[in-house]
Amino acid sequence: MTDLSRLSLNTATTKAWTLEQAVDGAVRAGLPALGLWRDRVAEAGLERSARLVADAGLRVSSLCRGGFLTAADDEGRRAAVEDNRAAIVEAATLGTRELIMVVGGLPAASAPGGPALPDGDRDVVAARRRVADRIGELVPFAGEHDVRLVLEPLHPIFAADRAVLSTLGQCLDLAADFPAESVGVVVDTYHVWWDPELRTQIARAGAEGRLASYQVCDWMLPLSADPLLSRGYMGDGYIDFPTITRWVSEAGYAGDVEVEIFRQEIWDAPGDEVVATIADRYVRHVLPSLTAPVRSA
Repeated sequence: MTDLSRLSLNTATTKAWTLEQAVDGAVRAGLPALGLWRDRVAEAGLERSARLVADAGLRVSSLCRGGFLTAADDEGRRAAVEDNRAAIVEAATLGTRELIMVVGGLPAASAPGGPALPDGDRDVVAARRRVADRIGELVPFAGEHDVRLVLEPLHPIFAADRAVLSTLGQCLDLAADFPAESVGVVVDTYHVWWDPELRTQIARAGAEGRLASYQVCDWMLPLSADPLLSRGYMGDGYIDFPTITRWVSEAGYAGDVEVEIFRQEIWDAPGDEVVATIADRYVRHVLPSLTAPVRSA
C-alpha cells in the first residue's frame, strides 16, 4: 500500500528548504500537494510562488496562517484585519480555498512565547468574543475570493499566547454563526488527540460540512523547552493515528493529509530524508485507516 495521492508536505516540516526546494522535493518524492506557510511564499514572491506550484503540477492543500485576532485596541484590530485580508488574497492567488486560522492568545502575552504584560488584558472570554467579531468582519471579504477561514484549535498549553480556542467543539460553536463554505475547522492531531469529545466533534464537523483540513504529526515526550517543537514523526510518540484517521474518514473527509512537524532535529536533517520518512510513516500509520471503507458509529 503505497498510495501517496492524498499526502501533502507542509513547508513547516522542511523549514530549511526554500519554497522552490520544497516544490522540487515533493515532486521527487511523488507527493501531489504542499501546505504552504506565508513566510516561504513571501520569500519567493506571491505570483512566483503560485507559478512554481502550478508549473510543477502540485496543488496547495492549505495556506498557513491567518488569525491573531484578539487585540483589545482599535489599532491592533485594524492591523489584524488588514493582515488577514492580505492572507485571503494570497490563498486565492495560490489556488487554495483553505486559510488556516490560529486565532491568537491573550493580549497579556506580548508575543507568542513571550512574557505577560503587567497591564495586559487577561479576559479570555472577551478575547474569544473578539475572535468571533473579527471572523464576522472577514467572512464577506473571504467569500469574494472563494476562500474559507479554517479555525484551528490549539492544545490548551498554547491558550495564553497563540489560541484561545482549545477544542474542536469551541471552534465549531464559533463557526456555527457562519455558512459552512465560509468557516471551517482543521483537525491537527498534535493539538486535539487528548480531547475526550474528539470523536463526537469530528463527526459533528463532518455532518456540518466544516471539516476542511487534516494535519498529522505525533506528540513527543519529554516536552521541549518550547512545547511548539515537541512534534515528531507519526509513530514516534503517543497519538493513535489509526483511530483518529478512521474518525476523520467516517466523517466524510476526502481531502489532503498534511504532515506538519515543528522539531529542531527534523529541521536539521536532509530534506529528502525527511520527506521519505514522512511518506513511510504516512503509509504505515495513516493510510490504512484513511482508505478503509466508511463505517457507521
